[in-house]
Amino acid sequence: MVCISVFTPQGAVFSGISPVFVLYLALPHLLLPVKVIPSFIGSQGQAASTPGFLTETNERKAMKYENDKRVVLTLDAGGTNFVFAAVQGNEEVVEPVTLPSNAHDLDKCLATITDGFRRVREASPTAPAAISFAFPGPADYPNGVIGDLANLPSFRGGVALGPMLQREFDLPVFINNDGDLFAYGESIAGFLPWVNEMLEKSGGRKRYKNLLGLTFGTGFGAGIVADGELLLGDNSAAAEIWSMRNKVRPRTPVEEAVSIRGVQKAYSWRTGLEPWDALTPKDIFEIASGRRQGDCDAAKAAFAEFGEAAGDAIANASILIDGLVVIGGGLTGARQFFMPRLVEEMNSPLLTYEDEEVSRMESRAYNLEDKNDRREFMQDVSTQVKIPGCEETVPYDPAKRIGVGISRLGTSKAISVGAYAYALHELDKSL
Repeated sequence: MVCISVFTPQGAVFSGISPVFVLYLALPHLLLPVKVIPSFIGSQGQAASTPGFLTETNERKAMKYENDKRVVLTLDAGGTNFVFAAVQGNEEVVEPVTLPSNAHDLDKCLATITDGFRRVREASPTAPAAISFAFPGPADYPNGVIGDLANLPSFRGGVALGPMLQREFDLPVFINNDGDLFAYGESIAGFLPWVNEMLEKSGGRKRYKNLLGLTFGTGFGAGIVADGELLLGDNSAAAEIWSMRNKVRPRTPVEEAVSIRGVQKAYSWRTGLEPWDALTPKDIFEIASGRRQGDCDAAKAAFAEFGEAAGDAIANASILIDGLVVIGGGLTGARQFFMPRLVEEMNSPLLTYEDEEVSRMESRAYNLEDKNDRREFMQDVSTQVKIPGCEETVPYDPAKRIGVGISRLGTSKAISVGAYAYALHELDKSL
């Protein structure tokens, strides 16, 4: 038996203020109240917005930060050089300062970081509101403590970099992983709003709020944005996709295949090239493109293997995240050779013990760099279905879709925008 009670504010029945329905599910020995807020019922019996449909969260953030007058000091921390900048309204407002990292000597490295931030602060058009930047991990990012780093060998045993800078400059300091800030920047002003704008122009109702950002380069990095918020995890270890199992060589982490060295080794194994790093991925790309002498088939196969391993890991992650997928990093220049295989792998079936095929994801992945895939992705197949017992309708979209594409900002720009927006978002939350 199902009993339905309807409660509405006095004089507000269907006048634009949503009534609250409380359903009592009468089961043997149980009376379970379940509250339902029917915001999906419009005043004319038509469906209004529902989760996954119209949302302006990220678009409002993008507009807000584009016009924000606050300045945030940022750092692009590489193993060889540190590049310092000051950002205002998502744009750099001083000439970047590049200094050698002095990665071999901790005291010199910390002095370099302090000197770089001091220089851009002095050049800033207004007093900065915060310092925010990406720094390699492992790290305890909320507390600003950097752990043992491979490409900065002087960082050992925990270095309290954030607290040091906060004491030195008397500013809030926010440090994050580059994959996290890449994803955040693309969600604020890059791939996510680009996709939603295309959907809006096409007349579709679907809008996206969640994003998996990936970087293909020296390593395989990732970041997750869920409903406009950066997901960091309880241990500053969310989205560490690099350590997933490698499909093509299951005893290794996927980063062994999805990286610069992965492409080089895949080509070397097929050709007998020694040493394996004699050619760069750019060289191998040019061979695959027919612009350089070499084994064209082996070069294409190396990038296809790269795409297969990446697609397997991305599919596993997408099952949990259910959002758009954006890819950045230096290897995206070879996307014509790995993207088709990557998306194909995401859509490939699994087998039951009885050898029956089952879909590995509920959603279908679409390559938004391919015009045919993009056209199909943009098609609005949603409809209206009647609520049983009345004439009112609600929207129903039977097509679950994930768009996969390349950064719209460029990796460095996305990280810079992400660092800027993250700092302002955290400052605004404390007001």
